[in-house]
Amino acid sequence: MSVLRVTFLGTASSRPTVRRNVSGLSLQREGDAFLLDCGEGTQRQMMRFGVGFRVQEVFLTHLHADHYLGLIGLVRTMSLQGREAPLVVWAPPGGAATVRSAVELGGDRTMFAVDVRELRPGESMRREAYRIEAYATRHTGGSIGLILAEDDRLGRFDPGRARELGVPEGPLYGRLHRGEPVELEDGTVVRPDQVVGEPRPGRRLVYTGDTRPCEETVEAARGADLLIHEATFGEAEADRAGDTGHSTAGQAARVASRAGVRTLALTHFSARYSEQAHRLGREAAEVFPDPVVAEDGMSLEVPFVEQEGEPGVAGPPPSDGEDR
Repeated sequence: MSVLRVTFLGTASSRPTVRRNVSGLSLQREGDAFLLDCGEGTQRQMMRFGVGFRVQEVFLTHLHADHYLGLIGLVRTMSLQGREAPLVVWAPPGGAATVRSAVELGGDRTMFAVDVRELRPGESMRREAYRIEAYATRHTGGSIGLILAEDDRLGRFDPGRARELGVPEGPLYGRLHRGEPVELEDGTVVRPDQVVGEPRPGRRLVYTGDTRPCEETVEAARGADLLIHEATFGEAEADRAGDTGHSTAGQAARVASRAGVRTLALTHFSARYSEQAHRLGREAAEVFPDPVVAEDGMSLEVPFVEQEGEPGVAGPPPSDGEDR
């Protein structure tokens, strides 16, 4: 069973607090490892929470300081650790020059190649059995959200039915499961649809970065297994959220409800909620059941639809009972 896991490296907005670092998210799918945003101090959070530095690509949703300044220290830490493999950094539209300047800041010679590219809404990168795609968000002119969408999986193979049809165990099972008809010794042809069920959906994960609530996120997250949505403010500050291009927890919950996602995780909390993010969770819960209130170091395992239960949650316990 393939692993799809996110670990929250930073869940604060704008500036770090004692409890929370600024934005950073580790994403692992099987042997592939990515960072989604990289606020200051991200490399220390990676060490603290044991996600490792075998990151292949970094995706930046926009170029506000709390989402990319950590790239400067991360690259140098990797270089001092002897990294040789190249690192690809995806900047939002128009951001490549700024990111390249950040990577070069300090004048230290990097011991590996850093390839900075731009990623525009609607563009996607194919990987084995999945893709990563950008979509437009509503925060700044160049802000994007990110989608990881797996391909459909093969339907379930029914060995009992195959035996009933006279198919001997062995290579013919594999051919049928891959969609190839097979001919038996007596000339009988067995079709895949006789022994293989309907294709099963892969998993879909959406990360908004910073954004106002928007139709683009509703469409990107339609039927998603996990939506990670910013929730900078509470409902009492809805006007401020709109003025600064952010969302309230309730607005994030309404987006999740309209999109029909399985699980909503809230992150990017204003410093005033650092110790009281449970308040934002309660506001969201009035609209969407059982939202996850992210903590630094929390990991979520995303299951397949046919697996029982919601994403498995692991991470450091809250410092008091109120955030549970």
